[in-house]
Amino acid sequence: MRPESREGGGPLRTGLTTGVCATAAAAAAARLALGGEQRTPVPVTLPRGEAVTLPLQDLRAVEGGAEAGVIKDGGDDPDATHGARVWVRIVPTPESGVAFQAGAGVGTVTRSGLPVPPGEPAINPVPRQMITEYLQEVAAELGHPGGFTVTVGVDGGERIAQRTMNPRLGIEGGISILGTTGIVRPFSCSAYIASIHQAIDVARANGLGRVACCTGGTSEAAAQAHYGLDDMALIEMGDLFGAALKYLRQHPIPAVVLMAGFGKLSKFADGHLDTHSRKCAIDLAGLAAEAEQLGAGGELVARVADANTAMEALAACQEAGLPLADRVCARAWVQARRLLPATTALEVCAVDRRGRVVGQAAGEPEAQP
Repeated sequence: MRPESREGGGPLRTGLTTGVCATAAAAAAARLALGGEQRTPVPVTLPRGEAVTLPLQDLRAVEGGAEAGVIKDGGDDPDATHGARVWVRIVPTPESGVAFQAGAGVGTVTRSGLPVPPGEPAINPVPRQMITEYLQEVAAELGHPGGFTVTVGVDGGERIAQRTMNPRLGIEGGISILGTTGIVRPFSCSAYIASIHQAIDVARANGLGRVACCTGGTSEAAAQAHYGLDDMALIEMGDLFGAALKYLRQHPIPAVVLMAGFGKLSKFADGHLDTHSRKCAIDLAGLAAEAEQLGAGGELVARVADANTAMEALAACQEAGLPLADRVCARAWVQARRLLPATTALEVCAVDRRGRVVGQAAGEPEAQP
């Protein structure tokens, strides 16, 4: 795939989704199963019209049909499935239509709110459509009047899935076969945002009354301990406060908790909807001004302003008994309140690196220190 430019660095290579890999494998296996001439590498047209070719890892006849494998190339994205073998077994049937099955390493959906219903293999709609269209083309070309059974698997998919959101979303037994454009763009936020939206959809579909939007594993553990929440109620938003809260505005849940590391929360309180270090820095001078408003003397104000990290600034205020974290939570509450429906109950909690809750805000901001 073509390179993408990266700010401050060299070009990065885009990759192809598991859905595209499965489509190429399905087309090759169907052609072998129906006695057609093999084409390698396998040409695939992506949903937006771009043409790509994928080499086959293997192709063989199996009982009743054929099986092909393709190695997933995620480009330079840190993709959990990069290098995995995506395989498809095709069995022609006399009945029309295409029936999908989950092979080893592909999960099965067990909860509502995902793009496919419970009980179905975790093969998303666009890959299903791509595979179906290619099978129909091969069938028409080679004179097959019936349909196909399509089994999609991923070598090691059960292990790979543990590094994804699948277990929390109710996808059991392996990974999902994904892709809407067919292209994996290195370090793109789009896939992460899609996972945030999907987690909210699952929570809504399963009737949860409260979710916690968390910035990482430490804050997730704190949310579970503090509120007794199920895994399904934990929305891993990372730095993308805006993506989570804006989606919750359009797809509301009765109660929302922001559970975030103190440093990231201070950035959000300053109005940054993406708190990644590439996007913004912690405003230590602003924290120093907050400390002064809380009654800090000149020496403490200077310590906060000169701190190396937000946590160092917080520790200095904690030693002096000043509720700096509560003040930051109150400002973050105001920012979040603007993005959520008025009917959504909102709480904000800051945690330290050990996962201890160090600040909170709830109710009207005027009630906060």
